[in-house]
Amino acid sequence: MKLLGKVSGWARRGVLAVGALLMTLVALIATTATAHAGLDDELTLVDGKGRLLRIQQWDTFLNGVFPLDRNRLTREWFHSGRAVYEVTGAGSDTFEGTLELGYQVGYPWSLGVGLNFNYTTPNTSILYGIPNAFGGSPEASYVQTTNLLPSAGINVDLGNGPAFRKSPPSR
Repeated sequence: MKLLGKVSGWARRGVLAVGALLMTLVALIATTATAHAGLDDELTLVDGKGRLLRIQQWDTFLNGVFPLDRNRLTREWFHSGRAVYEVTGAGSDTFEGTLELGYQVGYPWSLGVGLNFNYTTPNTSILYGIPNAFGGSPEASYVQTTNLLPSAGINVDLGNGPAFRKSPPSR
């Protein structure tokens, strides 16, 4: 009977230890699963009245999407994020203004057409006459060769510049 009492005591302690471990794991998973805000960009400047203006962008995300108009030259994105500003210094409590956000986008592109440029190098040909045995006109007995020297040329095809590519999800 004593042995059974000791086993149940060990079992009770084991259950408590496993329960505490599970609660700790659940607490860790629950706290790491929440999103943590990330500072993406910060700009500070001093205005003409000596006030310090600090602007921050948080959690900025650009999601490139397929253009709705199916034009190869169109690029479309969805933006999400938030901006925060803080004004400090003398008279900051009376500060008024508008916070505007914008993007400056540069995109290299060219029309998808072919550009043909041909330059023929200086050349020569020969025009010579062969006696006509049938008595025709002298012009009928002339033979002209094609160009005797090779010529050079170039052909360039211009196309669209690079774009955002969305990778397929890994499996």
